[in-house]
Amino acid sequence: MADDDRPATVADVHEAALGMPYATVYPGTEHRPVYQVGGKSFVFFRNPRPDAVDPETGERYDDVIVLWVESEAEKEALVQDPRTPYFTTPHFDGHRSVLVRAGRLGELTRAELAEQIQDAWLARASKARVTAWLRARGR
Repeated sequence: MADDDRPATVADVHEAALGMPYATVYPGTEHRPVYQVGGKSFVFFRNPRPDAVDPETGERYDDVIVLWVESEAEKEALVQDPRTPYFTTPHFDGHRSVLVRAGRLGELTRAELAEQIQDAWLARASKARVTAWLRARGR
């Protein structure tokens, strides 16, 4: 359990995403994985884009990870909480996802990141898969 308290890493993103039932990596995205369940993305490593840039240099961030969330309310709670590294951009207005830079994952614990990835999976998996997964955990 002590390992859950350590700072999160990119390796933890991969481990948690692949650890979810029926998780697959979209073909051809090995260098910037797109993790899916039932053909729906729930976590992906984004290519550098003009909407996510360093405010000082204007350089595009090359380490942005996108995680789905259950609702717009959850998204707002995460991005507005100054204790979290989550953010969004106008490109993602109306999109149920949050962004986090790989370079800031260490601001989360491994357990916090794993929970967010589980929530991303729950937001995208079919009702039958969600029900089975929750039932297996006694929820």
